[in-house]
Amino acid sequence: MPHAAASSIRALIHRQGPIPFDEFMELALYGPDGFFTRGRGAGRAGRDFLTSPQVGPLFGVLVGRALDREWEALGQPDPFFVIEVGAGDGRLAREVERAAPRCATALRYLLIERSSTLRAEQRERLTLVDASQCLGPYRRGAAADEDDPLETVAGSGPRFAQLDALPARKVEGVVLANELFDNLSFGIAERGPHGWLEVRIGLGDGAGERQGATQSATDAPFVEVAVPIDDVECFGVDVPVGARVPMPRALDGWFTEIAAALHHTRGRIIAVDYVAPFAEVVARSPHWLRTYADHERGHDPLTAVGERDITADVPVEHVVRAAARAGFMAASIDTQADWLRALGLDELVAEGDRLWSERAHVGDLAALAARSRRNEAAALTDLEGLGGFRVLRLVRAEP
Repeated sequence: MPHAAASSIRALIHRQGPIPFDEFMELALYGPDGFFTRGRGAGRAGRDFLTSPQVGPLFGVLVGRALDREWEALGQPDPFFVIEVGAGDGRLAREVERAAPRCATALRYLLIERSSTLRAEQRERLTLVDASQCLGPYRRGAAADEDDPLETVAGSGPRFAQLDALPARKVEGVVLANELFDNLSFGIAERGPHGWLEVRIGLGDGAGERQGATQSATDAPFVEVAVPIDDVECFGVDVPVGARVPMPRALDGWFTEIAAALHHTRGRIIAVDYVAPFAEVVARSPHWLRTYADHERGHDPLTAVGERDITADVPVEHVVRAAARAGFMAASIDTQADWLRALGLDELVAEGDRLWSERAHVGDLAALAARSRRNEAAALTDLEGLGGFRVLRLVRAEP
C-alpha cells in the first residue's frame, strides 16, 4: 500500500504536472505524513541515523563552551538567546543544560522544531516554560501596578521553551543549526551536452500492470523529467557533461528569516553540516545525494517516499553567498574535529581517562561516563564521518 506522503505527492503531480525536486523533497520530508513530520530521524534504536548529540553528552558539553565564547564576545548580555533550529528531540539542548555553561544564568534557549511528534519528545527530556517567559518581559516592576511595564528578571536562566517557527522579534544571541542545511530543500541540475537541465519529478506513464490492473495515478512510479534551465552557478568549476549538482535554493530564504530574528549587530550563527567545496561535490556526483532509513544509506529518493530521509552535501560557496545576501559573513570554517579540539576536547578526554582510572574499581555511573569519553571523541572526530563535517561560524557583516 503506498505511503500517505507518496500518495499526496502523486495526486499533486497528477493535477499540475512534474514538480521541481525541491518541492518533492519538501513534501516527502515535511508535508502531511512526511518523514520528519511523523517524528522519524536522528537516534539509535527505532530511528534512522546518528548525529553528534546522539553519540553521547560530550558534544553538548563542547557546544556549551562555544556558547560561552559567543556570550562573552557579545559582552555577556542577559538575557542571552540561543535558538536551535531543527532541534529534533531536544537531546542537544538537554546536554547543554547538564553541562552548566557559564552563560546559564542568562540563557534563554528556544527549540525550533516543525514536527509535533519531536516537540512532544522535547517535553520528555526538558523542563520547558511558556515561550513568552523566554522571549518577553515576565515580571511587573517593584510597584506591582498593572500600569507598570513588565520587566525581564536578570540572572533567572536557564530557561528552555519550544516553538514551531522562529520568534517574531529580534533577539541577541546565537542560532544553532546542527545538520540542518542538508535537509533544506534543494533542486537538482544536470550538465547536459547542450546546456543545463533541471531534474523534475513526474509520474510513469501507467502502462504497467499490477496484479492484472492498470496502474493509476495513485500508484504510478515516480520518474525524473529533465527540462532546460538557464546556466547554473559553478563558482569557476568545470562541470563535466552528465554530472549533477545541488541547487540549494532554500538557503536564501532561511538566512533571510534568521536575519529577521537576530539583532542587527549582536547575532551569531553556528552551523554544523555536510558542507564541502563545490568542486568536491561535483567530483562525488551523483552520490552527494543520499537517503537514510533504519541506519542504512541509499541513493534513490524516489522509492519509499515519506519513509526515508533525503539529504545532500551542501556547497560551501552557496552557504557563504546566501549568508552574505542576508548580512552575514563567515568568521571561520573548520572541520568538526578541529572545532571540538579547539574547545578543549582532548583535555576532557584526558580528564575522563583519569577519572576512570581512579573509579574503575567502583564502576558507578560517573566512572562509566568518564570511560565513554574516549569512544565518543573518536566518533566525533572521525574525518570519514562526523569529524569531517564543517562548522561555520557566521557573524553580522560590517554595514
